[in-house]
Amino acid sequence: MSSDPYDVVVIGAGHNGLVAAAYLARAGLRVIVLERRDLIGGACVTEELWPGFKVSTASYVCSLLRPRIVRELELRRHGLELLPRNPSSFSPFPDGRYLMLGPDRDLNRREIAKFSSRDADALPHYEAMLERVADFIEPTLEMTPPDPWSLRPRDLYALARLGWRFLRLGRRDGARAIEVLTGSARAILDRWFESEELKATLATDAVIGAFAAPSMPGTAYVLFHHVMGECNSARGVWCYVRGGMGGISQALAAAARAHGAEIRTGAPVARIAVREGKAAGVVLEDGSEIEARQVVSNADAHVTFLRLLDPRQLPAGFGDAVRAIDYASPSLKINLALSALPVFAALPGAAPGPQHRGTIHVAPSLDYIERAFDDAKYGRPSRQPILECTIPSVVDPTVAPSGRHLMSVFVQYAPYRLAEGTWDDAREAFADRCLDVLAEYAPNMRGAVVARQVLAPPDLEERFALTGGNIFQGAMTLGQLFFLRPVPGYADYRAPIAGLYLCGAATHPGGGVMGACGFNAAREMLRDAPRFRAKAGARAGRRT
Repeated sequence: MSSDPYDVVVIGAGHNGLVAAAYLARAGLRVIVLERRDLIGGACVTEELWPGFKVSTASYVCSLLRPRIVRELELRRHGLELLPRNPSSFSPFPDGRYLMLGPDRDLNRREIAKFSSRDADALPHYEAMLERVADFIEPTLEMTPPDPWSLRPRDLYALARLGWRFLRLGRRDGARAIEVLTGSARAILDRWFESEELKATLATDAVIGAFAAPSMPGTAYVLFHHVMGECNSARGVWCYVRGGMGGISQALAAAARAHGAEIRTGAPVARIAVREGKAAGVVLEDGSEIEARQVVSNADAHVTFLRLLDPRQLPAGFGDAVRAIDYASPSLKINLALSALPVFAALPGAAPGPQHRGTIHVAPSLDYIERAFDDAKYGRPSRQPILECTIPSVVDPTVAPSGRHLMSVFVQYAPYRLAEGTWDDAREAFADRCLDVLAEYAPNMRGAVVARQVLAPPDLEERFALTGGNIFQGAMTLGQLFFLRPVPGYADYRAPIAGLYLCGAATHPGGGVMGACGFNAAREMLRDAPRFRAKAGARAGRRT
């Protein structure tokens, strides 16, 4: 037991935990981060699975990382390099045609006009509508959700500002903002566009990580959630990270250490220590204890409250609310080492080309996506799965040996619980099926794979401590957003135990490599930290 307690102990060195640690240390607090694995990053990590291949094992592209975090923590100085993709996406279709989209509006117009001149005219208006809605919603990402059942003066001020921004949208865009927050992606896309090729390409963003079909309410927000970001100040652009996604976590760790934070790997936490109703530190699996005045968990609510705490320490009903969180997961990840790039029938070419730079979508229609979900809702992996493939080595040669390539395949739908058998039995056969589907568009793919890693939902759960394998630490549905995330009454990052906080994607604003959860949690912790308040008071005294 330490004779000199830390101000803060952070459980988990995922990107949100590192953001929180960096801001807390920057404010002058003594911070230690404890990571159970031997490397930092959580699901935002780079691992050398095969010699020379630097694999973004889980998360694989970046856009949502908050610009102020990059700026304030000087992440570029600490090694972060973002590599924009242009074009952004390539969608091949069974009839031999393809659709390519990106930040170039002229390219988009030409490409979409191959399928519908009406849709080519409509896309700029659709994107402008989304930008206006984003101007209203995006500022909420960095605010602490108010509790409507227990409003404080600052909550009333925040709600008033939010209401004023909503009124400024006007009647038409205001209605659209509400539909984005509550409606189905399919209803919106069907109203704006007529070509299945464009709608299916856009709809994949509506179901990423969601156990839902595009026709289900709530998918419009998942769609919107994935178009809010930016890369190097370019709105709506997704990028790779030099050296893999772990480059974000390494830059955050360097920033945290520069401000005095300590980061310890191979240090699994067994339980959160509670004394006299207050968090007092953590106990590691080796039995050692680390004392701290505040504890913040980057783990999800289920792990934090039902595994690291004795449920009897929680108020009546809170444990039940945590157990009711929806962790349904549809996602499976395949990482591939390739001897050659895929050669697409729709756009042949074995050398790196525009078809290899962005996300490759295999989902030819909205009905295809709906049928894929139909299998999953009955506990079966999709017979015709949705594939989102990226080949970062085309843009960033540092992640693969010379002449070789790295492919990430994000697959849906793969239910956590199977109606028949287990993932131990189904994992490799389903991966074979996914490669067969990809080979329908790029016939050389089967012979190009030299190594592969398959992470089914239970593997994601075990490897990254994601309950149910859910990549968002809880579904991003309306009942689990904003002041309802993670559970009603506790959206302000504070737990029902004094001195205990959450900072991961289980909190507002949710999943994605965004950093906002860690940023918001650090702000609330600094409001509560006795040492910080004392320092602030001393500074105020000196000013007077």
